[in-house]
Amino acid sequence: MSLIKGIYGASLSIINNDLSLNIDKTIKHAENIIDYGCHGVVFFGSTGQSQLVSLSEKIQLINELSNSSYRENFIIGTGTNSLWDTINLMQISMQLGFDKFLIMPPAYYKYQDEDVVNFYSKIINKLYDCKIILYNFEKLSGYKFSIDCIKKLVEKFPKQIVGVKDSTYNLYENLKIENFLVFPGSELKLLKGLELGCSGIITATCNVTAKLSRKVFDDFFLGSDSTSNKLLCDVREVFDKYNLISGLHTYYANVNKDQIYKNILPPLSILNSKDEKELIENLDKLNFSIRSL
Repeated sequence: MSLIKGIYGASLSIINNDLSLNIDKTIKHAENIIDYGCHGVVFFGSTGQSQLVSLSEKIQLINELSNSSYRENFIIGTGTNSLWDTINLMQISMQLGFDKFLIMPPAYYKYQDEDVVNFYSKIINKLYDCKIILYNFEKLSGYKFSIDCIKKLVEKFPKQIVGVKDSTYNLYENLKIENFLVFPGSELKLLKGLELGCSGIITATCNVTAKLSRKVFDDFFLGSDSTSNKLLCDVREVFDKYNLISGLHTYYANVNKDQIYKNILPPLSILNSKDEKELIENLDKLNFSIRSL
């Protein structure tokens, strides 16, 4: 499947009690949320604890991904500051048939637009056949894409720079490039984004809102008034009160009764009992549940 407009989940990484990556359950979780409504999923985005998962475990998972019947629906996040680790992970992925990537500029360091163009140029000059979704998330990387920077990248690499995930929200209302995909990073922006010409969403909470998000997306293109958008936004606002990774793992451990979801890589942790109780109660007030998943 070529990259298309749609609903994409930033999938969870499932962690064993010894803090190793549970590869089988991580893949199965992603397949489940596709069944639940997502057009596709991203492995090792920020929600997948990508900066905390070892490179060797990422490679092991990608090797197993090649056996999935959902393989055409997968996007690989690199989640590493190292240019060479990024390139090596992409090379292995491409050898296994995965050519779509979500890539954030390196975190912590200070740099300018021209440095970002140079960073992606180094990647593409090594891996010409890749398809890259830029990841705009200033809160994590310390860098905010400008419209001019993205236009320069697309002009230089029109076949490789195919879209952007906008979690800083300085782009989705004003960035207009023909045949370029724009995905806001929250369900709160889905309907407005579609009205502005955006391509869908890539979000953490699609791990639980896949069905609702897909309904809003499909209703928009059918020309129907979406009766689901308010509930969708209400659910997102409940999760936004907490660290999203902590909230999502806590919720899955609660409703699925699978304690493995309580495992998160340090320094992250699941919600305390007070916040867990508040999260579940607030979702129950909305009559929202993913128990059927």
